[in-house]
Amino acid sequence: MVNKKIILSPSVMCSDLTALKEGISELEKVGITDLHVDVIDGAFSPAMPLGIDTIKKVRDITDMNLDIHMMTTNNEFFITEMLNIGVQSISFHVETSLHVDRHINMIKKKGVKVGLALNPATSLSVLDYTLPLCDYVLLMLINPGFATDKNEQQVPYALQKIKDLSNLIQSKSLSTSIQADGRVSLESIPNLLKAGADNLVLGSTSLYRSGRTLLENKQYIDQLISDFQRG
Repeated sequence: MVNKKIILSPSVMCSDLTALKEGISELEKVGITDLHVDVIDGAFSPAMPLGIDTIKKVRDITDMNLDIHMMTTNNEFFITEMLNIGVQSISFHVETSLHVDRHINMIKKKGVKVGLALNPATSLSVLDYTLPLCDYVLLMLINPGFATDKNEQQVPYALQKIKDLSNLIQSKSLSTSIQADGRVSLESIPNLLKAGADNLVLGSTSLYRSGRTLLENKQYIDQLISDFQRG
């Protein structure tokens, strides 16, 4: 795991949405290649940060990999919309999918990476038959869509769940990536990496943390990753 590439996926909804083009340009300048985009329908959770038309505009202004995290109830509709936009990866929640296998195949047939997203309390047992089909698994470490609650902390079993998933992946000799999402802070990153996460969704407690510039925070995170990889 230590030699596995660590992917940084800044959450676009943590940037200044009134200056989206400038914010994306700044991410590109500091060497970010992946952009995490939450698609929330207002029913799955009480938030709607970006509409479909805005995501289309984001696709027009950047060549970054668009990593879509769907927090939706009508998954087939949103999968189709995201595929038409031309994104690089899509994760959807097992909790709202009646036809998980069908949705996985819809995405894979278009050559797009597919991930299954799990709410904090959702058991890893839902992956029993689908894990080999996934490029990655997104583990929510807080309740999804409630990021505006600055007092919400990662669930106490966050690290254990990542460790358990990492062990499951290794036991099946798979190369599935583990994406950690929710209060991925400068303080928590080392432990998340040790537990087995290799894709970090970055927000207000890390890359966009106040007190430092975006570049300074990026350099600090790079150093944390370097320290981890050196063991």
